[in-house]
Amino acid sequence: MLEIGSVVDGKYKILNNIGQGGMSIVYLAMNERANKQWAIKEVRKDGMADYEVVKQGLVMETDLLKKLNHPNLPSIIDIIDKEGTFLIVMDYIEGNPLSYDLKEFGARPEENVIRWAKQLCGVLSYLHNCKPPIIYRDMKPSNIMLKPDGNVMLIDFGTAREFKARSVADTTCLGTRGYAAPEQFGGLAQTDARTDIYCLGATLYHLITGHNPGEPPYEMYPIRQWNPSFSTGLEKIILKCTEKNPQYRYQTCHELLYDLEHYDKLNNEFLTKQRKKLVLFAVSSAITIAISSGSLVGYGLKETMINSSYVAYIERARLTMEEEKIENYKNAVRINPKANEAYLFLLDSFMEDGELTSNEDEQLRKLLNEHSNGRNRSNESYFKENEEGYIEFSYQLALLYWYFYMESGNKVYAVKWFENVVNSDIADAQQKMRAGILGRIGAYYSWLGKRNEAGDERTTYRDYWDDLMKLYTLDVMNLDNEVTALRLYYEIILQIFNNTNEFKNSGVGYDEMESVVAIIINKVNQMQISSQTDTVIWELKDSILKDANRALRALEAAFAHQYYEEGSGG
Repeated sequence: MLEIGSVVDGKYKILNNIGQGGMSIVYLAMNERANKQWAIKEVRKDGMADYEVVKQGLVMETDLLKKLNHPNLPSIIDIIDKEGTFLIVMDYIEGNPLSYDLKEFGARPEENVIRWAKQLCGVLSYLHNCKPPIIYRDMKPSNIMLKPDGNVMLIDFGTAREFKARSVADTTCLGTRGYAAPEQFGGLAQTDARTDIYCLGATLYHLITGHNPGEPPYEMYPIRQWNPSFSTGLEKIILKCTEKNPQYRYQTCHELLYDLEHYDKLNNEFLTKQRKKLVLFAVSSAITIAISSGSLVGYGLKETMINSSYVAYIERARLTMEEEKIENYKNAVRINPKANEAYLFLLDSFMEDGELTSNEDEQLRKLLNEHSNGRNRSNESYFKENEEGYIEFSYQLALLYWYFYMESGNKVYAVKWFENVVNSDIADAQQKMRAGILGRIGAYYSWLGKRNEAGDERTTYRDYWDDLMKLYTLDVMNLDNEVTALRLYYEIILQIFNNTNEFKNSGVGYDEMESVVAIIINKVNQMQISSQTDTVIWELKDSILKDANRALRALEAAFAHQYYEEGSGG
């Protein structure tokens, strides 16, 4: 046992004992040279008959962790193998395990459990996508540290292993009963990513209900049996995670994360509302057609059948993997091209990876232009008859083109869809205003520098600047979100940098441009970012600040001659 105050390996001063298990003790230590705290896990040989086996497991754990780099995983800093003791120096994680929270406070709030679930799903996805994949196998509250900032860290990799595709079954049965998947103890199949999904589902069950699945009654009931106020969407997610047959669970963490991000759309109330909207739409359409054709009963039955098939395809899509999910949404569109839900869900599916690709764009265009089920008109022409749904789709698709097409966006592609919103009489006022400005800016990309048949410029950089400033003065943070605001600021900075001379020659002064750059720098520095772990946001902030300095230098270079002449004249 290490003595408090002693110095290990000439640099780690032992401050105090912060945890103890059956075979190890964890200390808080200070590297006085670097003025940084670390955790040191000590495993001693004394009194341990299977020390070499335990040590081998620890070496495997540390070898795994040394390869990894993720914000929700600790890092291994040092390994000290001395006679009679084995020391692992790792990140010191301030906070308590979630098992402590459960013991002190009982069931945790639903919004907290959902937030933790997303983070844990993210770290499992990272492990599963390593080469070779790493299967954690022991997810449970005591292996999850809750930090003071509300984020969680996954610790203790003692049972993790690299996945071997040719293995028929695991050679050992490891995991914690109650949380472990059936295949971890039966020896019938090897553990894989779906095993971790089961363990995560069991952990979420414990966190949300306060009932340990490893204690009587040794059963995981639907969570709303414990508390009817729980979300039916979350209940469905946990039930699917903890299916005994791995084939019926989520097959990937990416698929699970998508449902966690949209769990409210799995709620019975939401699905009922969607069905009511679809039924009302189908009935009203059927009545209109039937009155004009004189066959009310026949059309009513036909529309009801169409509506049932439409809902069936949408619900089937929610339970299938990526390619099959997309095909189900397409089939829903083909069944009822007027209803908007399948189109919007299709956009959601395309955006699961944060990007609208050229292939997805091609699929969407083909679907809109398709004459489905022998109809003599395109799906889009039918969709336009549902003006409210079509305008909402137009607005969402325009934003995807603007910000997310092939990572950097395509503003020209967005113009047509923004124009649909602007020309609508029923569009939301704020959407209409924003669509007008974004659409006009997008149009500049095809107009600027081109002349009409009379030889006149279609538009000037002064016009472009004025519209940029209209967009700049919008309260984008409240109108949309922090990512949109940052992307807008980046767009303005980029245009100032790329078009300094063009703006100058159109009459935009140094003070106008310099002031905007300075204010954006200040806004970005003071922005209260809520998604602290979102790398996209931090990368955007970094790009804005770097390019803002480049823009300032470009301004100084462009206006240097002017200021020199003014100074000489004075």
